[in-house]
Amino acid sequence: MSSERLQRVVRYWETLDLAAVERIGEVYAESASFRDPFNDVQGIDRLRPIFADMFERLIEPRFIIRETLEQGDAAFLVWDFTFRVRALEPSRLRTIHGGTHLKFAPDGRVAMHRDYWDAAGELYEQLPLVGTLMRYLKRRMG
Repeated sequence: MSSERLQRVVRYWETLDLAAVERIGEVYAESASFRDPFNDVQGIDRLRPIFADMFERLIEPRFIIRETLEQGDAAFLVWDFTFRVRALEPSRLRTIHGGTHLKFAPDGRVAMHRDYWDAAGELYEQLPLVGTLMRYLKRRMG
């Protein structure tokens, strides 16, 4: 059974919407760090616009937490992220599989959030033009 703090994070991500983005301080510490393949920021004032932008660029972004592991002040989430891209084939549902390493502050809020997922294979390869190049390079490197 996971802790209340981890359950709060899972609920936050599985029900994420624009209103939840505004309430990020309930789950993330003011100085929380966030890193993914595209961003590396410190503080929820820099994190909030990243999450808000997701709702402008994507249609129905949704996280499904598949598995959680927790030990001490750290946790790891295994997730699927489903979405549609407004600017590209908005009817096509896309999925990214990834993981998140979390560290909790003493007050139980997230102090560090680091996402791990394959941007080349799970995102770029699915895009028109860029995907063709990425698949070619993957074959050549393999």
